[in-house]
Order: sequence, then structure tokens, then C-alpha cells
Amino acid sequence: MTATRRQLLCGAAASAMTLGMATPAVGAEPEQARPLDGRPFPAYDYSRANKLPREMTGYWEKTFDIGGTPRTAKVYLSPETPIRSYFTVIAVPDGVNTGDFLRRSGWRDIADEREEALYVLEPGAGGWSDAESELAYVEAAMAFFESNRYFSIFGEHYVVGYGTGAPALEAWAVAHPLRVIAQVYLNSPGLPGTYLDSYAGVEFDGTTAPTYTTVVFPEGFRLIRHDEVVLPTWYVRPDERSVGASLSYWKHANDTVATGERDGALGTVYRQRRGSGRWMTSHAGPISAVAVQRRPVTTDRIVAFLTRYTRYENFFAYGNQLYDRADYRRLGVEVRTMTVGGYVREYLVHVPRSAHRIWRGKAPVVFVWPGNSQTDKVFMDAAQWWDVAEREGVIVVIVCEQYSNTSVSVSHRDSRAFFQQLREVLLDEYPVDPTRFYSTGQSAGSAVTQTFAIAFPEYFAAVASTSFTVAPDAAGTITLDGVAHPAARRLVPTYQIYGYGDLAFLEGTLWDDIDNQLDAWARYHLEVDGLALGDADGVLSGWHDRFRTWTWNAPGSDVPVLGLTKNNYRSHNTTPEETPLLWDFLRHYSRRTAPDGTVTRYYSASGFRRAGDVIRIV
Repeated sequence: MTATRRQLLCGAAASAMTLGMATPAVGAEPEQARPLDGRPFPAYDYSRANKLPREMTGYWEKTFDIGGTPRTAKVYLSPETPIRSYFTVIAVPDGVNTGDFLRRSGWRDIADEREEALYVLEPGAGGWSDAESELAYVEAAMAFFESNRYFSIFGEHYVVGYGTGAPALEAWAVAHPLRVIAQVYLNSPGLPGTYLDSYAGVEFDGTTAPTYTTVVFPEGFRLIRHDEVVLPTWYVRPDERSVGASLSYWKHANDTVATGERDGALGTVYRQRRGSGRWMTSHAGPISAVAVQRRPVTTDRIVAFLTRYTRYENFFAYGNQLYDRADYRRLGVEVRTMTVGGYVREYLVHVPRSAHRIWRGKAPVVFVWPGNSQTDKVFMDAAQWWDVAEREGVIVVIVCEQYSNTSVSVSHRDSRAFFQQLREVLLDEYPVDPTRFYSTGQSAGSAVTQTFAIAFPEYFAAVASTSFTVAPDAAGTITLDGVAHPAARRLVPTYQIYGYGDLAFLEGTLWDDIDNQLDAWARYHLEVDGLALGDADGVLSGWHDRFRTWTWNAPGSDVPVLGLTKNNYRSHNTTPEETPLLWDFLRHYSRRTAPDGTVTRYYSASGFRRAGDVIRIV
């Protein structure tokens, strides 16, 4: 569909569609959605890597019983939709056929082009009611959307509301702002001030998931309110008579400047102010905005506004962060596959343009192992390793997991074989420095990385990961991919970051009365490295001193070989503010392996940027 066509449907004709004047083209039969109700869950589809089962692609309908009244929502899964895809949640206007609307507005073509998916909320038989009356339906529809076994989602969503459907979706965003990346509302009357006020002052506390540790904030700590969650917002041709309360709410939430500036595409733009103190942009900086456009816009423009952004961590406010989304085409990210253990597996390779400029054909490599259920594409944005790569010239390889407990989710398997094959690809096809291979990961991916450090320390110059520690068992072995390996008991520079509200076995510090897996991990490395526990003070850093870091140097030197950081203001999920800390540890190390397998390790204070500062560790 051409941009002109998308302009017609989302711009000048949008108000007509809201009034129910849009109809399918003459002679065309509206596509019938297939029912999800009572449908068996999809079978595993191992024929392709990191994709929803082929049988699930297409156009679907789900029915909900809302107080005895049937309501429906539609799902469109493009042919190449990946596991945990980005979705755009759309509330269609009154009086349209949803399938026809998705085609004529261009949304379906865009989903196909972007290999993403759509979830569509629909009015009842009598049209959309007011926002509060629609909450039961929207909550039920979104609960199914966020957790089912027919498809899986990124976990944060783009939302777009049309006409009288817009307030219902906006009301959900007000109630659940941590789950929305960015939002656009067309021809919307906005929300009443009374509804907005009912959420504005609601605070986010330290509650985490049931299996995680509750975060206890220090005395005098100021909690985040709902109306302080940064959420990029664009109103297109709003009802000027009633949109004022919504506009004021989101301008406050985004901490914008008072006076807007003109933008040819967005209209009047109120940008997040410089020096903004909002938590959600503490690392990315003031990237958010609220815009009001009084002229028609294309669907492509809507998508461009939304997909500039990504965010991660959808339930714990103090770890929730808004960021720029990786543009694979601009960055040159390769989406590749290989067969591992008889199964096709996906992985990403990002060779930044800065790699040649900085390293002249000998770039370091970071192998990234995402957390359980996190695909390579999810973790590309969740951890923002691409941003570090662009600055530092490091090549980033992100592993994708294999289908696991359901046909629409993934987890780690065959990790050693996968790494060994990836290593050969990198050595054969890319301008790498084989002495500077590093490993990182989050949660289950951290378990992979930390297991490598214990069982196969010769693989990497250093390792640094987040939110999962491991240690040898009583027999002195450690298990990877179901196989027990003896602990090598050899030094490899190792770093771990974990959260105050993390997994239960990471609770506390190394100096309390709790003896858990965190302590076992530290005991192993301290003993192998010939180190003592030392004092409990640590060094504070980061936003609101959120990080407390302990560092152990090699005996008789100033060279750090073991590090541990506690993030006092996050739960289990990593935050991209930690990624530069991981790289700042890794970048100082290299290793060479002799023909007899002997490993010699080196440290460079400059991260190998300055000649003459390389010293031998072991």
C-alpha cells in the first residue's frame, strides 16, 4: 500500500471512518478471522528459528464474556512474526470492519514489512462507550493478550487509538504506564480530569514478583507516582474542546517544557526538558516528547513516532527505562541462522562502523546470552548492547534460545556447542581479535556465562553478567546442558551485577547472615583467585547512588580480577544502565592460549587503547 493510500485512511478520512462511513471496497469480501476460542495450542515448529508456529500466522478472533455480553478482539500475526514480537495495540473507530480497516489504513502491510504483529480492540454492538465503562472489556482483552499460549509478546507495547475508541485505550495506558512504550491517539476526545486524577498520585512501591525479594527503600526516599512515568505521546487532530486534561497529564508525566516548538511531521512538540529528573530516562537522557498535530498524518508517520522508542521492565518502576530502539538497517545488524544439535538457531551479529576505526581489523567480541524466554531480538533492545558497541567498536553477537516449555517461548540449550560453532564463524568471517572474546548474559544467560567461567575459563578473556550466579556442587562439578563438568579452578576475571529485588537466592550481600548461591559463587572465585572477602563498604555510583560495587584485586597488585555490584533500585530484570558497567569491566582483559592449552592472561588499564600499558596477570 502506498503512503498516499495510508494518508487517505489515517488522515483526512479518519474522522469519516470514526463516524462509521468507511465500507469495504465494492465487490470485496471482508476477511473472516479464524476463532481462537477453543482452538488447540499450536504444535512446536522446528522448521525455522525464532518464529511463531507457521499455523498461527494470519488473522484471528478472541471472544470475551464481559458481564454476560460477548465482546471480541482481533489478532494479526504476520508470516514472519518472531517469538516475543513487538505488537501494536489498536483500538479501531466505531463503524468499521476491522479486517478492512487494517488493510486500508496500511497497518497490515506494515506488520508484514516489519515482521511484527497487531492486537486490535473493537467496540461493542452499540459502539464504544465512555472510557470507564469500557475498562472491564479492555482489561480482559489485555490480560489475554499479555499471557496466552497462542503467541508471545515483547512485554511492552505500542498503542494507537482511533476516535471514540481512543479514550478506552488511553485509560488502560494511564492505569498501566510501565507496559506502554509510546502512544498515539487520532481524533480523540481525551479523558476526563477526574479519571486522570484518580491515578496521578498512585505511587509505585518496592513490591516485586512473588519469587523475588521485596525492595526496601531508604528512609526519606521519594516514590515514583503514576503521573511521573515518561511515556511518549502524540495526539493527531484531537477534539480541542475536551483533550486538555489528557494533554496536561502527559506533558506533566513527560516533564516537558512549557512552550512547544513546530515540527513539520509532528506538529507542535513539547520536548522533555533538559535536566529532567524522571527515573525512566535517567540513562538515555531527555528523549521523550508530547506532540499535537492538527493536520492529517500517514500510518507510516505514526509508526515512525512509535518505533523510535523501546522500553523494558514492565512491573517494577525503578528499573523501567525508556530508550531509543535499535534500527537494524541503519546499524547493519545481521540476522543469521545456523544448525546446532540438529535444530536451526538464530543469532544476531552487530559489527559497528566504529570497529574498524578503533581496532583496525582486530575488534573485541562480546557473546551475549539472553535470559530465559528472552530472544536475541528482545535482548538487543532490552540490554542496549548495540549502543555500547557503537561507541566502543566492539562486535556484539546475541544468541537466540531454542523452543522450550511451550511452542511460543524459548530457553537455553546446546549452549557449549552453539558457542563453539559461533566462535568459528567469527574467526572465519569477521575482523576479530581472538584474544579478546568475552561473555555476558542475564538471568539464565548469566548462568550460562558463569558456568563457562567455572568449567571452561579458557574460552574467554573475561566474563561479566547479571542476575544469576552459579558454583560447583559438593562433588566439585557444574552442569551445562545436562552434562556435569569438573570445575577448572582457574582464574578468569569475573563480574556480577544483581538487584536488591532479585531472585531469592541472591538476597542480601556477602556480609550478612544469609548463606545462599551468591555467597557460594563468591567463595569459589575468592578461593581460586587467592583472595579474602574484605570489608563491606563498597563504592557508590549511578543514578541516586543506585550501584554499590565491591572490587577485589589480584594478590599483590592493583589489577581487579573479581567484581560484584548490587543495584539497590531494581528487581530481577536488567537495566541498560548496567551494560556500560559490564563493558567497562570486560574491556581491560585479553588472553592467549599456547598449543599445550596453557592460558596466559593480560590486563590493560586503557582497555588496549594505549600502547605499553599491558601487564600479565597469570
